[in-house]
Amino acid sequence: MITVYGMPTCVDCSYVDAQIEGNEKFHCVDIGAHVKNLKEFLRLRDTSPAFDDAKKNGYAGIPCFVLDGTVTLKPEDVGLKSRPADGSACRIDGTGC
Repeated sequence: MITVYGMPTCVDCSYVDAQIEGNEKFHCVDIGAHVKNLKEFLRLRDTSPAFDDAKKNGYAGIPCFVLDGTVTLKPEDVGLKSRPADGSACRIDGTGC
């Protein structure tokens, strides 16, 4: 089971959601749906080195994928495609989430 942390308002997360819809191999956690989900994600973000670049550069680090304790921010690492760059983003500077 691959856990995917994200939010439906994130364009990168929506792109991933469309790819995994109906795929029981993935479990989605909407970090905005409940504070417990947000705390679970923040605990992961605060402790995993996979988020070092995200924290350094001021982005949230979603979508995030967890498989067997391994954390990655790259959809390709779990067999998915990244969203093609089209200028849309949820980061303040317009370069990602």
